[in-house]
Amino acid sequence: MDKIKKTAIVIPARLASTRLKNKLLLEVQNKPVIQWVYEAAKKAKLAHEVIIATDSVEIFKKAESFGAKVEMTDVNHKSGSDRIAEVAKRHAEYEYILNMQGDEPQITPDVIDTAL
Repeated sequence: MDKIKKTAIVIPARLASTRLKNKLLLEVQNKPVIQWVYEAAKKAKLAHEVIIATDSVEIFKKAESFGAKVEMTDVNHKSGSDRIAEVAKRHAEYEYILNMQGDEPQITPDVIDTAL
């Protein structure tokens, strides 16, 4: 399957979850939730890049530890969409950006490709 031109998946990731504290760093089968999501996104066939966008130093360090491409974003963003927009502005080389939520550890690469 050919890749769509210039496509990135951006995963907004904040630590300040209100319903389940630190949910993106919770371990599921010895990996944090955010790592499961990132790895599924990396296996998608139609994206050129996967970027975790976070305002959390803790998430940043954890993402780096498992080899993710991760970028810090402004702590004042009110939504994940704002976080994605900031990253998208830095990467004019991408024509398409897929907003992928960081708290879906069971998502599969096939589902991601379908969304793309």
